[in-house]
Amino acid sequence: MAKKKSKPDFSKPKESLQQADKTNILEKEEEPDFITDITYKDDVAPEDKEYEGLPLVVIAGRPNVGKSTLFNRFLRKRVAITNDQPGVTRDPVEATAILNDKPVHLVDTGGYKLTRDIGSKEAELDDYVVERSLEMIDKADVVILLLEAGVITGEDEEFIIKMRPYWNKVIAAVNKTEGGKNEAEAWNYAKYGFSKLIFISAEHGDRISELTDLVTARCDFSKVKVVSEERPIKIAILGKPNTGKSTLSNRLTHSENSIVCDYAGTTRDVVEGGFTYGGKNFKVLDTAGIRRKARVKDDVEYYSVNRAIKTLDECDVVFLMIDAVEGLAEQDKKICSLAYEKGRAIIFVLNKWDLKEEQNTKAVKAAREWMNIMFAHMDFAPILPLSALNGEGIKDLLNTTIKLYDQLTKKIGTASLNNALQDWLDRYPPPASKTAHFKIRYMTQASSNPVSFIIFATRPEVVPESYITYLKNRIREDLGFDQIPVLLEIKGSRTKWEDRNQ
Repeated sequence: MAKKKSKPDFSKPKESLQQADKTNILEKEEEPDFITDITYKDDVAPEDKEYEGLPLVVIAGRPNVGKSTLFNRFLRKRVAITNDQPGVTRDPVEATAILNDKPVHLVDTGGYKLTRDIGSKEAELDDYVVERSLEMIDKADVVILLLEAGVITGEDEEFIIKMRPYWNKVIAAVNKTEGGKNEAEAWNYAKYGFSKLIFISAEHGDRISELTDLVTARCDFSKVKVVSEERPIKIAILGKPNTGKSTLSNRLTHSENSIVCDYAGTTRDVVEGGFTYGGKNFKVLDTAGIRRKARVKDDVEYYSVNRAIKTLDECDVVFLMIDAVEGLAEQDKKICSLAYEKGRAIIFVLNKWDLKEEQNTKAVKAAREWMNIMFAHMDFAPILPLSALNGEGIKDLLNTTIKLYDQLTKKIGTASLNNALQDWLDRYPPPASKTAHFKIRYMTQASSNPVSFIIFATRPEVVPESYITYLKNRIREDLGFDQIPVLLEIKGSRTKWEDRNQ
């Protein structure tokens, strides 16, 4: 007789979502930045446009030569994690980069390791990394072979030999030569027969413009087309380690961009991928698993988790991945709280649903009840069962995502808002007393995505929280924002809506 599986631990929390202690989510500053991020408020950023026929430019080399630093330099912002520890990058990290005003598909690959502990889990993962790197090199139009000024290692020599079949598309760049430093040692690479060596500093920017010219001169841009200037719907996949985030990302993008392995913490960088569904363009951000702060032992994991959390600043919809067999954890609530505060749409994804003993409607209902207990203030958020491995539930997930995005980007005119506000005030007048008397004047929508409103009142400091909750519920239910967070601020004003411009 088969051993009966234990039920998921959907235990009742001791505190509400609003009270969630987020101290176990890493809040330390990101590693020092050397490039100013560029933001586009109105127009779609060039890197967010949908292209076809982009030249593929791959940065390759042994570990710790500065590939991720160069990748970030080309993008003019921090995307790939940089650290002195060898082998930080595992999954190929991809992005559209604008070089000399021309778009290319840029890839940062994992480092080529010569020595590996045969038979270990780490060695198995290293093999995956090397295999994926070589696959990218084979497909590339241009390969930037990044070398380090200094002692030439066995890994350098073996990797250079691996590059021989691709010699006509290789650009050899020797890194860490800022201000002419180590140039004598850098010339030692000339013996391998490179047609040209360029000495650069990815960290300090030395001769990066010259390297950019060499790259774009090798690229064929004749087939590049902009197929869509519509901003993609950005999805961040968040959750604990081993909940199936990378499996779902690969399933959605019909790719193997993210390495899937039982080894906990496989994903470190935020791995991006794109796809189209229902006439909409999507960008998926596959993130590192977020563990409790006490269990984060090294800088690399710290930065991985920090990057995962920072995807909340650029995404539209969060897929909070929850293992349907293991159940919820306190960390899920903390992730959800951060997403809620930023006004991101959230879908609770109960992954590995195919492994549950009961998969009927009753089981789904029971899971929803437990989820609503755990996330007391998130009863509006969709809860969807899924099998990322088998693809079951994907269509429902994407249809729901489009619906939430439509709510996120919805705008209500001021006149319509104030007609609705007057109806709400008539239905449930503001409570009045000698010490807490106030008048609600008017309301405007401050922003969409995240959706926020401002209500102007004569004495905002005395408006009770219960009445603010009432107004927020009316906004959500009556104006079509019933499945996303709604932010509401009360400000002071003694001017009536109809008199505000007089």
